[in-house]
Parts: sequence; C-alpha cells; structure tokens
Amino acid sequence: MTWWCSARGTAWDWTWQAYPGVWLFGALLIIGYLGAHRRWHPDPLIGDEPRRKARRVVAYVLGVGLLWMAADWPVGPLGAGYLVSVHTVQYLTFAMIAPPLLIYGTSPWVLRGVLRSRAVWSLLRALTRPLPAFLVFNTVMLATHLPAMVDGLSGSQGGSFLIHMAWLGSGIVFWWVVLGPLPELGPLPYPGRILFLVLNVFIPTVPASFLTFADYPIYGLYELAPSVGAITARTDQQLAGLMMKLVGGFIIFGTASVLFFRWFQREDDPSASLAIPADPVRQ
Repeated sequence: MTWWCSARGTAWDWTWQAYPGVWLFGALLIIGYLGAHRRWHPDPLIGDEPRRKARRVVAYVLGVGLLWMAADWPVGPLGAGYLVSVHTVQYLTFAMIAPPLLIYGTSPWVLRGVLRSRAVWSLLRALTRPLPAFLVFNTVMLATHLPAMVDGLSGSQGGSFLIHMAWLGSGIVFWWVVLGPLPELGPLPYPGRILFLVLNVFIPTVPASFLTFADYPIYGLYELAPSVGAITARTDQQLAGLMMKLVGGFIIFGTASVLFFRWFQREDDPSASLAIPADPVRQ
C-alpha cells in the first residue's frame, strides 16, 4: 500500500490516489491537540479568553489543513516526483507557513504541560536559542535541497516522509524563536527577533540561485520525470528558484515588518505587552 507520496516514475494522470499515511498524520495532529487541551485544561481564571481561544483553534486547524494539502494528492505526488516547483511549494508550506500557525494555535498552558518533561524542556531550550535554531533551520534547508538528497530520498515513501518531517521540525524550531510563545524560555526582544529573521534571508539564496540560474536541471529525478503539461524541466526549476527566493523573502520580511510595528507600539505604550504570564512552576 502507498501510504506516503513518493516518486513513482510513471506517467502522470489526474486519477485520484489514496495516501492513508497522510490522513493518519493529520488525524494524529488533531487528536493530539484535543487530547492535550483536555489533559492540561487550566483554571478558568487563567485560561484563554473565548475570542483568543477561537483564533488559536482556527490557526491550528488551518496549519494542519495546509500540511495535509501539501502532502496529499495531487500536490504530494507532483512534488515528490514530477515538478520541483511543486516540491518548493511543499517546502514553503512545511517549513515557513504551517509551523507558525501550529505554534500560535497551541495554547501556552498546553505547551507548558508538554514541557513538564525534563528531557523535552532541555531539548527545546537548547534548540530554540538563536544560534542553534539558525544552524538547524539552514542546515536542513540546504541538505534537503542537495541533488543527492532529493534524488536519493524522494523515490521511497520513507525518504519522502523523512524530508517532510525534517522541514516541519526545523520550521517549528525557527518560528519558535520568532514567536517566543513562552516567556520562561527567555524569548528574544523584538529587535533580536527582527535581526534573526533578516539574517535568515541570505542562506536560502544559495539553493534559490542554483535553481534559477543553472543552465541545466540539477535534479535527475525531475529532469527524467514524465512531463506534466507543457512545462520543461528547466522552466520548472527556474520557477522553483523564484518561488523560494520571492515567497520565502516575502514571508520573512513581512513577519519582520509586523514585529517592527508591534515593537514600536510597545515602546509607545509601556503598559502594552504581548508576553504570556510565566508559569510559576518554572520560575
């Protein structure tokens, strides 16, 4: 049974295919979310207000929905073995778009419940420091776009799943630094978050430049894949490079702009604070 999308090497058609592993992954994210909120439900006096709670639920469900769409048919198989431009859409979704929605959508008291495990606390605290997060995010981004990695892993379901989970994990580490959801983990001040975002703009230009300006397709998998429509392998690759550069840059600079205005508002009104009250257990 095909449980996760991978390169098949057969001619593309628009016949629907089932990928139960993708459905199971999405279901586990939703079930885990509901179970965690039920297990670590706070005292009503310190819980989220109804409007904020509704926004969190919408954000989380949207994040899970985007992951599902990026991994399931038709995006999943197209990205796994036919079009590198769709592969790039998957990367942007798994690493840049869905993670901040999942983080924001999870209530702080649930995050604190998960972090009651000393091992999880220590690991997350180590990974979400600016330098480790920078290294993890950019190392995963570069490694998973190497031709040997893409051509070697995308042909198997396990390899394709591994790439997707590496994107998602590195994206969560990256956006945790930017969002700073728990004050007891020592989030960066707004200037630090803005600087962190800006510094992460430059390294992605390396694979984006290779994709955009290479004179020939750099991935054998997509060069030799059966054609989908009239798009050539080189045009497809150039489109992928442009998306990585422009869409990724738009997400980063757009977020940096929002943080700048929030920083300005906070400086203008000292009583305004976006921080969540810290857990006294961790104080």
